[in-house]
Amino acid sequence: MLKKLLSIMLILSLVLGLIGCSQPASNESDNNTSNEAEKVDEQSAQTSNTSNNWKIGIMTGTVSQNEEEYRAAQRVQKKYGKEHVILMTYPDKFMDEQETTIANVLNMASDPDVKAIIIVQAVPGTVAAIKKAREIRDDILFIAGTPGEDPSQIAAVADVVFAMNELAMGETIPKQAKKQGAKVLVHYSFPRHMSYPLLAARRDLLKENCEKLGIKFVDATAPDPTGDAGVSGAQQFILEDVPRMVEKYGKDTAFFSTNCAMQVPLISACLEEGAIYPQPCCPSPYHGFPSALGIEIPEDKKGDVEYAIEQIKAKIAEKGGTGRFSTWPVPVAMMFIEAGAEYAKAYIEGKTNGKLDVDVIKDKFKEYAKTDISLTPLEENGNKYDNYLMVLLDFLDF
Repeated sequence: MLKKLLSIMLILSLVLGLIGCSQPASNESDNNTSNEAEKVDEQSAQTSNTSNNWKIGIMTGTVSQNEEEYRAAQRVQKKYGKEHVILMTYPDKFMDEQETTIANVLNMASDPDVKAIIIVQAVPGTVAAIKKAREIRDDILFIAGTPGEDPSQIAAVADVVFAMNELAMGETIPKQAKKQGAKVLVHYSFPRHMSYPLLAARRDLLKENCEKLGIKFVDATAPDPTGDAGVSGAQQFILEDVPRMVEKYGKDTAFFSTNCAMQVPLISACLEEGAIYPQPCCPSPYHGFPSALGIEIPEDKKGDVEYAIEQIKAKIAEKGGTGRFSTWPVPVAMMFIEAGAEYAKAYIEGKTNGKLDVDVIKDKFKEYAKTDISLTPLEENGNKYDNYLMVLLDFLDF
């Protein structure tokens, strides 16, 4: 009986010993499995955050101030849904209400799911708004389009800045006018605009390049719309002066004005007189053309660039102006928003090389505009701003 009991105890001790020896291996295996599971869960959470919880904030002017930009933002929101795109506006009187601009940017930045914020136009107050937002969220991608503040300041706080290449237009406008058959280029402006260094420098380049191409450059002074005559007086001057210029220089005369309010009468007069109109001051199918040509854009076609272009082509053809009117193929401000949103999404998904990836930006712009795009970093006063990208597009001929 004793021998039997000793045998049982010996067997039990051997079994317990085997269990004791195997237990650490079992723990290590369990721990490895647990660690791997945690890694998978973490990766899954990151993927989920990127694919499901991301948000892009977009700030534009109001419909009354900048309808093109607001409609572009709406299109982005319609494409990706309100759960992914937040829309806000800055006040119409943004110069006097910069605190509201700052507050609205902070409101978007306070949402932890917001990974990128696009501001077009980057009106005064944007620099201060981004600085404030950086204090709470340094990870957000900030894109600023059509900046209204000093380039050195906005480039220092935004990750990417988009602007039109105004100086390059001093070369491209005369070339386009020459292509359209121009022998003369009339440049309408006024002393206030010519006091702006950028506009004055472009005027000088226009004159220089016209001379190179054998085009006569005419520097014409128009009434300032902010002066005593007001907008209506300036517009009336254009309507009366274009026929005088065409009578003096002939129908192969191209016209350009530095002022937005002058574009509608300038387009109308050029079409009526058979003259040439290479581009508006702010190149876009929407700038001046619909109003000058009496085109009503239906509500369901707001922001539909292709629809607007087809309507403009038809109206110009009716008046015999085909081939003598042109602009850029897309509204640049709309491109800054819609293509900018695609870039922001690519950044969120880890498909860019950091916050500034010029190659991806260019691809997104080309996809949107369906034409070649030139992106040039700004150089000013001996300083180069790699993230301040000046945009130039090929022309769309009507």
